[in-house]
Amino acid sequence: MTKDLQLRLLPEEAANDDTLRAVVARETGDAPRALRILKRSIDARQRTVYVNVTLRAFFDEEPTEPLFPEVELRDVSGRPAAIVVGAGPGGLFAALRLIELGMRPIVVERGREVNERKRDIADIVRRGTIDPESNYCFGEGGAGAFSDGKLYTRSKKRGSVERILIRFCQHGANPAILYDAHPHIGTDKLPGVIERMRRHIIGCGGEVHFGTCMDGLLIHDDEVTGITTRTGQEFRGPVILATGHSARDVYRMLTDHGVTLEAKGIAVGVRLEHPQALIDRIRYHRREGRGPHLPAAEYTFVSQAGGRGVYSFCMCPGGFVIPASTAPDECVVNGMSPANRGSRWANAGWVVELRPEDLASFHLPDTGGEPVPEVLAMMDFQERLERLCRINAGQGVKAPAQRMADFVARRNSSALPSSSFSPGLLASPLHFWMPDFITSRLREGFRSADRVSRGFLTNEAVMIGVETRTSSPVRILRDRETLRHVTLRGLYPCGEGAGYAGGIVSAAIDGERCAEQLAAAYGG
Repeated sequence: MTKDLQLRLLPEEAANDDTLRAVVARETGDAPRALRILKRSIDARQRTVYVNVTLRAFFDEEPTEPLFPEVELRDVSGRPAAIVVGAGPGGLFAALRLIELGMRPIVVERGREVNERKRDIADIVRRGTIDPESNYCFGEGGAGAFSDGKLYTRSKKRGSVERILIRFCQHGANPAILYDAHPHIGTDKLPGVIERMRRHIIGCGGEVHFGTCMDGLLIHDDEVTGITTRTGQEFRGPVILATGHSARDVYRMLTDHGVTLEAKGIAVGVRLEHPQALIDRIRYHRREGRGPHLPAAEYTFVSQAGGRGVYSFCMCPGGFVIPASTAPDECVVNGMSPANRGSRWANAGWVVELRPEDLASFHLPDTGGEPVPEVLAMMDFQERLERLCRINAGQGVKAPAQRMADFVARRNSSALPSSSFSPGLLASPLHFWMPDFITSRLREGFRSADRVSRGFLTNEAVMIGVETRTSSPVRILRDRETLRHVTLRGLYPCGEGAGYAGGIVSAAIDGERCAEQLAAAYGG
């Protein structure tokens, strides 16, 4: 006999399998032989924090159905080829879906495989050097590989989120992502999952080429028939373009080819870091913080200031702030968390909405660079702000920073609190050199957050500049139905880099959709 139960529990009651069994026995009068959690979420809206759990209790039998199906290998050797440019979530999930549909994916990735990326990332701190092809943004797994592996998404109308989560579990992710309300894998666990995906692709007859940067499209009669690379190779077949939001050279190459793009809105700001204990106390309404049975607390804030959105982005409880630049003359930051979310800090991007029409109302100092077409104006703004940030951070890979309350009061910070940003911080007046369009709205956003969560606006928190890579600054236009480019057959712009996704899961969904449309047109 089985029974499904919806329970509203205190954290200590939901702490582990043994405490859950005791609750089920109390509620039903019978001790279960096994339990399977179906949904789990934390409700911290009131003074008393509860854990909502939906579970299935097995009383006189053991579960017979697996949590998820095993990976099915299918040999696609000799099948029609499709080129997948980029091995981030969009590209990897596109490749796996192509295999399911009987096509042979050839994955071309400019960066290194995920384990070699770890050494390149370590060199950013150890030697102060940035490899422009292998860093926190470029390489196997894409920008998401070392940024917590958060899998929460609101893009549920585009495709099956559950299918994506199952695919992660099939390749080694913790099955808890199937039932947690805000699932995450952890930056220390995700590389192993990515490596198993690559082995799956190769084991089925696909190809994966690292250190192979696309530098051109092969086009014949308005149809993309393949790509050229910096290594002098050519790969023939229809192309899924999943290059991520930081591949600016790709956008320039596409404009040179006459590919139709449009500027799109982005959001820019800073990475804000608090002591995790402070966030725990605020979010859980308890002086002792989260205690032994609750996870590191998260937060989300959204407000309006001056007609534009101001919001927190990519919140990393128990995490670290990381240097996410892709060139030595830039200063860009991001955040990540390990699976246990166990550091002393909580960080989140705090960003201001920026639309293409806003660029006419202000300008940044000329920090170098070539003039760009109007369609790349938003990308140019990103680059100029990142170079301005580097100028204010000095040489190396340190980042400029300012205490939060000092920023709001427009005063300099004479000293900075301890931080997870391992390259080091340099005290800098962000309120002075960042555009007023951004700083004035951030101040309003911080004050709004403090009205909701007293104590959030504090000098214990530090703002680190700058957070700019929230999304692609352009959209590569494609047909709504076929998902191919509006004028070029055989080109399928995909994921975040094409302007159609915003995170790991939505990029993975978009990768699968593009693979399905390509296979329908070219799979035979």
